[in-house]
Amino acid sequence: QVRLVESGGGVVQVGGSVSLSCTASERTGSNDAMAWFRHAPGKEREFVAAISWRESYHYYADFVKGRATISKDNAKNTVYFKMDNLRPEDTGVYYCAASHSLAATATDYYYWGQGTQVTVSL
Repeated sequence: QVRLVESGGGVVQVGGSVSLSCTASERTGSNDAMAWFRHAPGKEREFVAAISWRESYHYYADFVKGRATISKDNAKNTVYFKMDNLRPEDTGVYYCAASHSLAATATDYYYWGQGTQVTVSL
């Protein structure tokens, strides 16, 4: 059974940065992709960014493009997410997810972490 564990959430000032990590207990396959989703108050869970275990494939939601970087360490089965210039609307629970291929739809992912809270405060 694959387990995903996120860490790095917390309270961050507006305009600040957050760095998250997600470690998988095992790889789900050579072509698996990892993604970050977030669930903001009053909103549905939405796609944030994704990366394949192949280095050349990355995908970002428009609202974080230019502010966020997704990266990985294959040897550690870990994916990282860093976002700068945080805004109040970035507040929410950030989830790590895994799938066999890159996708921006939550239903395409079959493994999920427990989530880590990111709160953007004044």
